[in-house]
Amino acid sequence: MDTVLDFLSNIPWWVWILFALLSIAIRDVFQKSHTISHNFPIVGHFRYMLESIGPELRQYFVANNREELPFNRIERGWIYASAKHQNNYEGFGTDRDIYAHQHIFINNAMFSYKFPDNHPNAIDPSFIPCAKVMGAYNKRRKPYRPASIINVSAMSFGSLSAKAVESMNKGVKIAGAYHNTGEGGLSHYHRSGADVVFHFGTGYFGVRDDNGNFSLEKIKKLVEDFPYIKAIEIKISQGAKPGKGGVLPASKITPEIAEIRSVPLGEDVLSPPTHSAFSTVPEMMQFIEDIAEATGLPVGIKAAIGKLEQWKELANLMKKTGKGPDFITVDGGEGGTGAAPPSFADHVSLPWVYGFSDLYKVFNDRNLTERIVFVGSGKLGFPAKAAMAFAMGADVINVAREAMMSIGCIQAQVCHTNKCPAGVATQSKWLQNGIDPTLKSVRLAQYFKTFRKEFIEITHAAGYEHPCQFTMDDIDLNINDRDLTKELSSAFKYNKTHVPFTSMQELKDCEYLGGKEAQVLKSESSKESNTLAN
Repeated sequence: MDTVLDFLSNIPWWVWILFALLSIAIRDVFQKSHTISHNFPIVGHFRYMLESIGPELRQYFVANNREELPFNRIERGWIYASAKHQNNYEGFGTDRDIYAHQHIFINNAMFSYKFPDNHPNAIDPSFIPCAKVMGAYNKRRKPYRPASIINVSAMSFGSLSAKAVESMNKGVKIAGAYHNTGEGGLSHYHRSGADVVFHFGTGYFGVRDDNGNFSLEKIKKLVEDFPYIKAIEIKISQGAKPGKGGVLPASKITPEIAEIRSVPLGEDVLSPPTHSAFSTVPEMMQFIEDIAEATGLPVGIKAAIGKLEQWKELANLMKKTGKGPDFITVDGGEGGTGAAPPSFADHVSLPWVYGFSDLYKVFNDRNLTERIVFVGSGKLGFPAKAAMAFAMGADVINVAREAMMSIGCIQAQVCHTNKCPAGVATQSKWLQNGIDPTLKSVRLAQYFKTFRKEFIEITHAAGYEHPCQFTMDDIDLNINDRDLTKELSSAFKYNKTHVPFTSMQELKDCEYLGGKEAQVLKSESSKESNTLAN
């Protein structure tokens, strides 16, 4: 034995390397799975290696600042700098092609809006609550006015890691925003005290009975147990894969996920393409009313937009009965955090700007827009895009990937593989360890605050006090070489309905307004009143 060990120890290192390469070459020649490796032993492996890091190579070395999708380097850099409270300015003028198709121009006023010293924005320059109240028209027992016009969109625990969800929940609490749970149920990580919109889809995770059907008693108890649930959202479809269901493999169902989603361990769980609780527009209307009556909360629906016939049926029924959803979330068909086949993400349903304009016109034509809070979701987490969305009729925006980037996402585009290098979209404990919720929550909050501060500055530059005052004529859009630019009203053939708005002071004092920053503002206002009284 000692002789053999001595012999092996005396073999030069380069012989071992040659032996290893020869072994790989023999294996490559005899395997049939990969043609390149068979035809080009050893060398062929470099092709697969370079292909695997292709996105990173293009992201950091090949693509220029403005050409990447879904988010280019300038957009990501703005989010990162905003989240870290760093300098997010750029010098020497823009490097964006301002003559490109669909470039946005915001028409500024000759004189900006000037608020008095006691204005709410003087206390908090990032204060922008929603101008409408969810559930006010339908007289829900617990109406809700979001304290922030930017909030976290539907991303479930399971698709996102525990530490990512915890960071977001703590962050929106600091920022005075709300956190949409996504369809994975209300996890322990959503319970830091922030306002929550409870979201469920066709799987009814967290509110399903033993047979996988929706349970009204469970959702009623959930709302009673967790009073920070402020609204309920029913997912009809999502932008990534509208009309397509999904399967949660048994291998991914941990005891924790099984408890949160109310699903069995050791079995694949089907999330079907359609709801079992309703299948027609009148049935959906009754479903909404049943939930609202049982919980007292505003109830809304979320969908990607395509055909409009059933939306027109819904609008006509709302007009006739005086009932219906309290809010509608319009999801962009370009996809988002949800993994989907390219055939769906690339082609099924309309991008946000087209889908929203089509849908808004349906309700606008029937004078229904004042009773609905419209929520936009689809790459709107930048102040100029938000201005366009508000001019088109949005009242609130939700952000998903932008929120992920604020807590460290690097757009590696491997969300569906469970190998997210930033620990955001993975269940790997090791990869999650890189996320510190105490730090990341502050960064998400700072991104929200920076966004709102810049958005209100743009709003003031346009001569308005609140973004709800934007009109379709305030935004120009590059159309083509012949028409050059057009106002949104001309491009999309409608005018947004006037949003009842008096002043930011009135919104600050609103009894329905929730969120930490709103309470701070009310406290500051109370102090000022006491000082004056004394």
